Amino acid sequence: MADPASVAWSPGLRSRQLFDEAVAVIPGGVNSPVRAFGSVRSTPYFVRRAHGARVEDVDGNTYIDYVQSWGASILGHAHPEVLTAVAAAAALGTSYGAPTEAEVLLAQAVCSAVDGCDMLRLVSSGTEATMTAVRLARGATGRDKVVKFAGCYHGHSDGLLAAGGSGVATLGLPGSAGVPASAVSDTLVVPYNVVPDLDDSVAAVIVEPAAANMGLVPPVPGFLEGLRSACDSAGALLVFDEVITGFRLARGGAASVFGVRPDLFTFGKVIGGGVPLAALGGRKDLMEQLSPLGAVYQAGTLSGNPLATAAGLAVLRRLSDDRFDELAAVVARLAAGLREAISSAGLPVEVPVVRTLFSLFFSAETVRDYEGAKAAASSGLYTSFFLAMLARGVAFAPSPYEVGFCSLAHEEADVERTIDAASEAARQVALQ
Repeated sequence: MADPASVAWSPGLRSRQLFDEAVAVIPGGVNSPVRAFGSVRSTPYFVRRAHGARVEDVDGNTYIDYVQSWGASILGHAHPEVLTAVAAAAALGTSYGAPTEAEVLLAQAVCSAVDGCDMLRLVSSGTEATMTAVRLARGATGRDKVVKFAGCYHGHSDGLLAAGGSGVATLGLPGSAGVPASAVSDTLVVPYNVVPDLDDSVAAVIVEPAAANMGLVPPVPGFLEGLRSACDSAGALLVFDEVITGFRLARGGAASVFGVRPDLFTFGKVIGGGVPLAALGGRKDLMEQLSPLGAVYQAGTLSGNPLATAAGLAVLRRLSDDRFDELAAVVARLAAGLREAISSAGLPVEVPVVRTLFSLFFSAETVRDYEGAKAAASSGLYTSFFLAMLARGVAFAPSPYEVGFCSLAHEEADVERTIDAASEAARQVALQ
């Protein structure tokens, strides 16, 4: 295994200074754990600005960016139409605590695009959306138990942190301190890509239809269909967590790609255009059980924030079906190039792709579940490759458990430069 210290990247002086200042006033120096770069044995660069496919740090270094605000920036950073929409909305006021026309327009846009999403409730984060989905499922069914899959991350609410992916996996945590046993006593964790046996105590099965928080793990044939059938037989609800896949894989999200319709959806990232916004949607008979119509309570001061709805509408209006096809073609070229570049250096690698998502597993085996993802991460090769790529001006996610995001601003030249950098980086890592 390569020594990460030998790959010749470290943050610039100003980034190091800012991190030192940050750790004095922010726990760990960051406001979301993966950003700390702990799992890649470094400290982070601090971003000053971003445009299109690139970010620039406070030391003036520029990187081709495959984080893209963790998938939110599907048009690329600082898209002019998004900036114009947000500026126009801000000029009228940043928050009202009252209904706006933009909320209605955004809900209409999402519901018209996603088959089976009859109604939508806007919230401010993916965690809020999934937490509310679970509460609604329990309220609608009168049952308590929820089934989730190991390695799938559904936000940081107490009951869904068990065996979570993303930052929980990155930090090697089974869940979180401060979560009482009672909070997870009705959460059942089962292996991804295996259809569980359900009984009449289960309120809902929540799943990432394409798992994207343990690296990218596609559903095996029959898995999602099996979940739909199992839920129908047991009288449980099927919840698709599409915070990542929604309006990222296709206009209709993963449900349209895989041909399986859940009862409830959660959305985030893309639908807010890079401004905090998420949503819960689904069947009308279920959604009408939310307050003020029904007995399932949910509220939020900034829900449907006018800046976020303006940004989201600006993005969704540009996402025609052909734009997703265009983006999928870019990702396919990038993934094929990465696979060839890394394997040619003699490193074991799998580069799974689901339409517009990709990830890197330094493994000779196809990863089908969380155990496989952890085995791939344990080699340490991702850390060395990540740092070697940063040294060549390419930024992937600072964790082997995250996925890569292209934007519509990534051009062929960016893809070619990335592949060339990967070839050099992989050879360097293989020689260490």
